[in-house]
Amino acid sequence: MKLESYWLDTAPPFNGGAEGKVPPRADVVVVGGGFTGLSAALALARSGASVVLLEAGRVAGEASGRNGGQCNTGLAHDYADLAARLGEQNARAFYQAYDSAVDTVENLVRDEGIDCDFRRCGKLKLAAKPEHYAKLQKVHQQLQSTVDPGVKLIPPERMAEEIGSASFYGGLLQSEGAQMHMGKFGVGLAQAAVRAGARVYENAAVTRIDRSGGGYILSCARGTIAADQVFLATGNSSLGPFGHFRRRLVSVGSFIIATEPLDKATLDDIAPTRRNYVTTKNIGNYFRITPDDRLLFGGRARFALSNPQSDQKSGRILSDKMTEFFPQLASTAIDYCWGGLVDMTADRLPRAGQHEGMFYSLGYSGHGVQMSVHMGQLMADIMAGRSELNPWRGLEWPSIPGYFGNAWFLPFVGAYYKLQDRLH
Repeated sequence: MKLESYWLDTAPPFNGGAEGKVPPRADVVVVGGGFTGLSAALALARSGASVVLLEAGRVAGEASGRNGGQCNTGLAHDYADLAARLGEQNARAFYQAYDSAVDTVENLVRDEGIDCDFRRCGKLKLAAKPEHYAKLQKVHQQLQSTVDPGVKLIPPERMAEEIGSASFYGGLLQSEGAQMHMGKFGVGLAQAAVRAGARVYENAAVTRIDRSGGGYILSCARGTIAADQVFLATGNSSLGPFGHFRRRLVSVGSFIIATEPLDKATLDDIAPTRRNYVTTKNIGNYFRITPDDRLLFGGRARFALSNPQSDQKSGRILSDKMTEFFPQLASTAIDYCWGGLVDMTADRLPRAGQHEGMFYSLGYSGHGVQMSVHMGQLMADIMAGRSELNPWRGLEWPSIPGYFGNAWFLPFVGAYYKLQDRLH
């Protein structure tokens, strides 16, 4: 079993990285080489700007290359709750933003010729308890009548058509969800940015950002560069001059295993429709089939950060849960096990805007595959003055009281959600 991301291990190499020191200046410096930063670098370079992207490690090497491989439409939130808190107009706009984000990914894959196994498969939300199906019925009714007429309800008696498990009691199907190979997409997006004229520097961790006249001077591991504009696409980086964001983002560990390749008969048994699957529990699971016929199975197995020992412990928990759902996989080998960080905001909605004159887009809260790519494209226009395109522009973003980057409260949050899952 490799303690390594399946996506990163099976991705082609990125051969377009810039060598040597960074240039003395650029119109825009993008900090962070995940999907957000790469997408923005591509869009900015297309607009004619000189663009330098600085990535601390390898492109798409963190959350972008360590996730569950799902690219889904629809919000993670309870739509009725969100509408009650923020108003029907905002809830609708946020829901539609996620739908548009999947279209953005598909368009980029097509237009740039990125070979990443992209396919529309739909997302099936699985009722983990009988009473959860009753809740899904209410969600279905509201979504269908307000914002998503295509959403479908899968009753318990039809679940065998969708999944080969007796653990679920019905489901909610959002048919426009998609999936792709995250590592291949990340490399393809980086190569597209380079073709458009952006210079992408890996192993270029930013250590300092200073204002200089009307612009900025950035110091990094590859030298010093001046820029008129800066776009921060760092996620919740634990290093560098990003303390403002560390007080507003909480990183939560998420862990994933991938089986050995499965034969067609087994795949047809456990996942006949090959969809994206998520369960309804607070501490739930998500899974899908990979392009080379593995079951990729993940979740917040433990409220801990990723390291080899933590990944191994989490992998055992996930393997047990996988065989609980699919007893037919009891003798199946696990080839990969890895962890990553999910950057959460307090209300689980993204944030984008400006801080100290620098632009940013962060905090996708576990649903960043599509939104990161979408926001990278939008930010190029927002940085040119079209702030009305920012779907998150009206959201406040106060710091979390008593929090300075060390999430000491996560075990208590985990215990609370576990209790909720037992009671409800």
